[in-house]
Amino acid sequence: LPARPRRRPSARACAWLAVVLLVALATGVGLTRVESDTTTASFLPAGDPAQRALEESARSFGGDPVVILAESAGARELLGAEEIPKLVALEGSLARLPDVAVVYGPGTILNQIAGAAQNLLATISGRRDALRAEAEEQARAAGRSDAEATQAADAAVAEYDLRYGSLLVRGLPAGLPTLRNPSFVNAVVFDQDGSPRQQWRFVVPSPNAAAVLVRPREGLDQAGTERLVAAVRQVAGSAGLRTSRLTVTGMPAIAADLGGQVRREIPLLGGLALGLIAACYLLVPWVRRRHRLLPLTATLGATALTLAALGWLGHPLSLGVVAFLPILVGIGSDFPAYLIRGAEPRRVVVAALASAAGFASLGLSPVPFVRDLGWALAAGVLLAVGLGFLTRRWAAPAAVGHAVSQHEMGQEAGADRPLPAMSRARRAAVLVMLVAVAAAGWSALAFLDIEARPDRLADGVSTLADAQHAEEVLGSAGEVQILVSGTNVITPQALAWMRQVEDTTIRRFGGDLHPIVSLPGLLAFLGDSPTPDQITAGLGQLPRYLATAVVRNDGRQAVISFGVELQDVARQQDLLRNVRAALPRPPEGLTAELVGLPVVAARGYELVSGDRYPASLIGIVAAGLVLLVGLPRRSDAARAVLAAVLATGWGLAGAWVCGVALTPLTVSLGSLATATACEFSVLLGQGYARRSPHLRRSVAVAALAASAGYLALAASGLSLIRQFGIFLAATVGLSLLAAFVVVRLFPVRPAAGPRADSAGGAAPPDAVAGTDAVAGTDAVAGTDVPDDGRGAPGTGSEHGAPPPDGTSSAARTEVKV
Repeated sequence: LPARPRRRPSARACAWLAVVLLVALATGVGLTRVESDTTTASFLPAGDPAQRALEESARSFGGDPVVILAESAGARELLGAEEIPKLVALEGSLARLPDVAVVYGPGTILNQIAGAAQNLLATISGRRDALRAEAEEQARAAGRSDAEATQAADAAVAEYDLRYGSLLVRGLPAGLPTLRNPSFVNAVVFDQDGSPRQQWRFVVPSPNAAAVLVRPREGLDQAGTERLVAAVRQVAGSAGLRTSRLTVTGMPAIAADLGGQVRREIPLLGGLALGLIAACYLLVPWVRRRHRLLPLTATLGATALTLAALGWLGHPLSLGVVAFLPILVGIGSDFPAYLIRGAEPRRVVVAALASAAGFASLGLSPVPFVRDLGWALAAGVLLAVGLGFLTRRWAAPAAVGHAVSQHEMGQEAGADRPLPAMSRARRAAVLVMLVAVAAAGWSALAFLDIEARPDRLADGVSTLADAQHAEEVLGSAGEVQILVSGTNVITPQALAWMRQVEDTTIRRFGGDLHPIVSLPGLLAFLGDSPTPDQITAGLGQLPRYLATAVVRNDGRQAVISFGVELQDVARQQDLLRNVRAALPRPPEGLTAELVGLPVVAARGYELVSGDRYPASLIGIVAAGLVLLVGLPRRSDAARAVLAAVLATGWGLAGAWVCGVALTPLTVSLGSLATATACEFSVLLGQGYARRSPHLRRSVAVAALAASAGYLALAASGLSLIRQFGIFLAATVGLSLLAAFVVVRLFPVRPAAGPRADSAGGAAPPDAVAGTDAVAGTDAVAGTDVPDDGRGAPGTGSEHGAPPPDGTSSAARTEVKV
């Protein structure tokens, strides 16, 4: 026989193949460019005046410090003759690290004080020698003898020795000012009772502890923060200090460890969500077995495309990426599943757009990582729908509208009995009860606690315990600064005002704010009324790195730093408000404002707390508008909005009863519940209208898969993500219940014609005008294309397409009858 000629691929097929390969290549490259960001900037409101003030302070004095806390078994061991040089070497090594703005600790401070004292002694000694030599030279020039010249020299320095000798005796009672002299060190650092002096407690918090503070440069990103923290740990570990415990902590250290934990959890949680959702689609019969993972395939493609797009845009992924994967895999797979099961494409697209609108409303949140989550989910849902259409096209010949098996069809033959009608009185009673519960939940939203503390949001990070231990030793875990700005902040008037500010703050709020370092504190040796020249000379005597920690080189800014515990944000907000009100009025030409992470965290709490109702309602309104425009019947949009309102209210009522505090993620519960409630009500209503048990089963499977994906987040080590996953899983259940209740109370009147989806039953016509009863009022229905549940293989009528002979499906049905 002659060989059959090979068919060459068409130009169209080659073009499609090229496009697929190009998209796959771009996606792969984009995924390699994805970066994460779990620094404090992702938790705090960007662009807010409090955030800008914090950035301004960081540019001048460095960011929030990395804290090295060294503890010894005995008192004063770390300040002994053998350990002090090690501390000096440690601080010098840290100061030479990249991305470090300033380092200060007890070793360098004592070394600088000792050097200044030695310089003073050398100056006094040199001046004494000069006086003696001058007197002796004058005596010899006058022709006096050697004895007389010596006597004249002794007389010349006698008065000088009397003046400065007594000063040295009073000022240096501990002997020579060297680090090898324990008496000198103890006299400088400790009071007579053995406790550290107040001005040195920020670096010597207790007799058996020493702290070194490393301030990073401003604007350090996630990768730079992680490199810096790793380098600090390495240098501190190799310093050779004899410690009983060495702790490296601070907000940069927490951010670095949080970033590592996020990267570890992303594949684990994503894989767990993928396995749970795949099990739902595989184990629950809803379509042919070989096509059950097609929705998951489409969603994974959408996830990869979304992440790749963020990588190409150079937008780092914040903490929300941990929640992004399970959420998108869970809800994004719903829409391809509906398309494969034969749902009306228009309804699926509109429901997806409504879900995307609900997620996109999270983009209005003041918290950056919540905004990122919302925009990423909205884009992912839309991409999942697009890929779902491609999947549907590929699987159409065998999957669309096909029942699982003849056995399963036989089991469902009697499963589509009409629901018994409810009387108006009973319907009204049920509706009033459900609305009352939802109304109670919506009312509770006004006073539900909202957690916005950075340390609570990072709860679950291993180094958080180190931060809590450091807080116990140092007396604070955060830092609040009073930033003073002006043309010249080192004048006598400015210094006197800053001293007044510090004294007032300590006197009124000393139980909550602990002084760390300030310009008046470092220049206290100048007395109460120093002259401008004395201030300049005093600054020259301070170690440069220590002076630049409190005043900028150009003299235009200075800070007064206080330590504060990261306590309840609402209480801290009141504290900061009272501190602001208590600040004395600054001299003309100066301004003062509170800056620091606690200040921005309190501002974030204020914004999130004040935005709680708009955050939930905007998503519902946006989704409702999409449904109102996209669906042929207004009643369908009304059902969906009612279901979203009920599901949100029930969820809030449950949080109120259980005493669960909301977070920046869950405070937008309305937007989150809208995504599922609208989807379920629209598709469930279509399932009842078309008398399609298979479509209703698809809705149930989708809800089960979404819940399973959300529950995967419960395996996270971060309490914020874990609580969010459990909250969302419960929200999906409430959304399905609300959708069923709404469809039950306001049923979609089934399409006229023979009942579909019965075993061996006839398919109804393609276009039938149905009616809809909502609140007892009939509404003119749009066109619904019913699903026969079997697809009639070989007829070519899938998706409502006309049969090959051109006969309409209605005519074919008539002939069949």
